[in-house]
Amino acid sequence: MDKTSRSTNKKALLSLAIGGFGIGLTEFVIMGILPNIAGSLDISIPKAGHFIAIYALGVVIGAPVMARITNNLNPKKTLLFLMVWFTIFNTLSAFSGNYWVMMLFRFLSGMPHGAFFGIGAVVSGYLAKPGKAAQAMAVMFSGLTVANIIGVPLGTYIGQELHWSYSFMLVGVAGIATFCSLYFWMPKEGLDEADNSDSNSPSPGLKNKKLWALIALTTVGTGGFFAWYSYIAPLVINVTQLPEANVGYVMIVAGFGMFFGNFLGARMVETFNPVKSVVISMLSMTVILIFNFIFASNDIAIYVLSFLVGVITFTISAPIQIAIIKAAKGAEKLGSSMNQSAFNMGNASGAYFGGLPMVFGLGFNYASVVGAILACIGGAIGITILYLEKLSKRKKSNSFTT
Repeated sequence: MDKTSRSTNKKALLSLAIGGFGIGLTEFVIMGILPNIAGSLDISIPKAGHFIAIYALGVVIGAPVMARITNNLNPKKTLLFLMVWFTIFNTLSAFSGNYWVMMLFRFLSGMPHGAFFGIGAVVSGYLAKPGKAAQAMAVMFSGLTVANIIGVPLGTYIGQELHWSYSFMLVGVAGIATFCSLYFWMPKEGLDEADNSDSNSPSPGLKNKKLWALIALTTVGTGGFFAWYSYIAPLVINVTQLPEANVGYVMIVAGFGMFFGNFLGARMVETFNPVKSVVISMLSMTVILIFNFIFASNDIAIYVLSFLVGVITFTISAPIQIAIIKAAKGAEKLGSSMNQSAFNMGNASGAYFGGLPMVFGLGFNYASVVGAILACIGGAIGITILYLEKLSKRKKSNSFTT
């Protein structure tokens, strides 16, 4: 690979990271401005919470749908189409005048999310140097982590101090920036394999039991993180007993953890196979969430533990995406997009199950116990996958020798 190609590929990966920033911004900034939206639309805060859920539903439905309807487009045109859709409906969200219009635009805003990351993951793998696919994917996902460090706090501040609609306009600006960077930096040539990775006929990759086991692992295991993250604000305020302003600081610390964990996960793939990397992360998450349950009342520990939860959670991103792409042979783009749906199902299920202890009168720190259980189940699914793979290899070896 010559210097020009390396430079082009770095710019192409940066354009994917900018897209990740915009998607991370729209997904998480609404949590900080929810009371402002509720007041403006004259609805309750719990009802405004439906805007978060409907976005996640848009991701779940949109990931496979968008992957299919863009199947005949080359990767560059696909990503450009997704970003045009993303920019239009996120910008229109800023002009929502009532609950139902906002629900519609939030659903449509979520539809390109999974397909962008899913197809972007496949493309980044082909842009990478040999053996560096995980690091290339980590560059793309770094945009999501930077959004949690910089974009979400900035968007929240703008939405609270000016008007919530400006937060969505900021997302629209990020969408325009992504479109421009993809248009000028993403190469047309050199992505033939990524372009032909899915066919119009049913792929045997989608019938692979390992693929569906990995999707189940993502759904359940990452639900452990969201069980904790969904209730981080009441945890900090009511259990750690810090001022409300400290919630933002804790989230920024967690964002830094996500940033470092993202690249650490890419390094782990170079040492372990992807599924083993995910198992290590899931079991580590189980332990750290138990520590969070025990020590959450300590105002120093809450920062340290939040950083570590962020690190461990995002060590999963690149390894699980690589494992999915390998398992979905012949349908890589669709399989990769479906994994993004699984992340958002983990978001919804984690928030639901994490809230159950509070229904029964237990403290907010018990959400971490639920998270630990979900992460442990995810780890158990991963261990089962590894065991069955080992058993299958042993049977093939015995069959060959006889």
